[in-house]
Amino acid sequence: MCLITASELKNNLGHYMELAKTEDVYVSKNGKVFIVLTSPEDKALANLDSLLGKYNPKKEAVDYDALLKERIFEKCVF
Repeated sequence: MCLITASELKNNLGHYMELAKTEDVYVSKNGKVFIVLTSPEDKALANLDSLLGKYNPKKEAVDYDALLKERIFEKCVF
């Protein structure tokens, strides 16, 4: 984990983009963390599972794109 300020991110964006491939980079502004840079490859399944709210213990074939669209639609319908 790396904690930096927004100004530090602005001044060294390329460096922190590379660093985010291997570890989370927390960016603070006025002393409070407001964003986290993270690698999509490492978090993709965890993020998808949190959106789906399901676990597939039998390891059945799952169409993740269809499930993702379905869950996003459910969350966005008012």
